[in-house]
This record gives sequence, structure tokens and C-alpha cells, in this order.
Amino acid sequence: MEIEIYADVVCPWCWIGKRRLEQALASYGGDVTVRYRPFQLDPTPVTEPRPLVEAMAAKFGGRERAEAMFAQVTQVAAGVGLDMRFDRAVQANTFEAHRLIRYATERGLAEETVEALYAAHFTDGVDLGSRDALVELAGKVGLDETEVRDHLDSPVGRREVAADLTAAQQLGVSSVPTFVLAGKYAVTGAQEPETLLAALSEVERRESGT
Repeated sequence: MEIEIYADVVCPWCWIGKRRLEQALASYGGDVTVRYRPFQLDPTPVTEPRPLVEAMAAKFGGRERAEAMFAQVTQVAAGVGLDMRFDRAVQANTFEAHRLIRYATERGLAEETVEALYAAHFTDGVDLGSRDALVELAGKVGLDETEVRDHLDSPVGRREVAADLTAAQQLGVSSVPTFVLAGKYAVTGAQEPETLLAALSEVERRESGT
């Protein structure tokens, strides 16, 4: 079964959802192929790095409200073994990060790259809008840094990522994470592992005609 994950690497619930899916798959006996599809929570250009807490305070009505939201998400994340440090996180436009994921996918390193991007943003406070940061991260997961820099400096992949983002909108993906199972069945949100496992089993049943 193919699982397409529509997600953004600056979305905390996407990282939580990814981990919960991994927990579900650990109990699932079927063969699965995971493909990462791009989505941008905010496609607005970010001209200068800005602490995420400041950006969210402006968006959600004050620092206190933003910090309360972060505290809740941090607690949920800790429950699946993720260390989220919103005090370090930096606001970033993720278009280039999605280009890197596409590049890594073609070289068999999508999983490692996606995981590294989440950890860089949420745990280490890395600016994912920085091309230098993306190149360094790529090197850490086994990609050639020179080749990655050449790729990101070129227009290669821009049109494809833009087309994928448009396709997500046309499919009706409006919130993430969204998991599309077998190309037909959508599960939205960072569902519990048990819910995801039940969905996988139901889709397998439907697709096998039993």
C-alpha cells in the first residue's frame, strides 16, 4: 500500500503525526511505501529570520496565547518521544526545504531528510529558510553537499514543487498532516496510532475485496 503524507516541516502536528504513523506501521503486517508530498502552511516569503514565538504571537493574539499553545503541543510531542523547543524555533518559508526533500527522494534518502528537517526546526532552532543550513543538513544525512548546493542554486525542481503544491490544493488538502492511503482514502490530522492502524487495515480489506 502506498501512503502519501501531505505535510510541512514547520508543522508540529505533522512531526507528531509522522511518529504516530511509524508506531502504527510497527504493528501493521502489510507492505507499505511512504511518499512525502509538499504543503506550505504559510507560503509568504520570510525576508529575515524571526523567532517563531514572535511570529505566532502576532498571528494568534499575543505572546501568552502563543506560549500556551506551544506548551500544549510540546506535551503531546513528548508523549511520542519528540523534543520540541519552540523557544529556539525560527520562522521560515519552506519552499526550498520541499525542494530538498524532492531531491533526497530521488536519491533514496527522503525519510532521513524529512526527519532531519523536523528535528532541525523544532529541536535545534535551525533556520530552514537558509540555503546554507539546508546544505549542511543534507550533508549530515548522506547527500553530497556540493551537489545539493548546485541543485538549490539552480531552478531545477522549482516548477515540480510548485505543481505539487497546486495539486494538493486541487485535491482539497487544506490541513496537515493528511495521509492518503492507496491513492483514495484520506485521513486528516495527527491521529492516534490505533486509529491509523485501523484505517490501514480497513483500506487493505477494501482494496483486497474481502
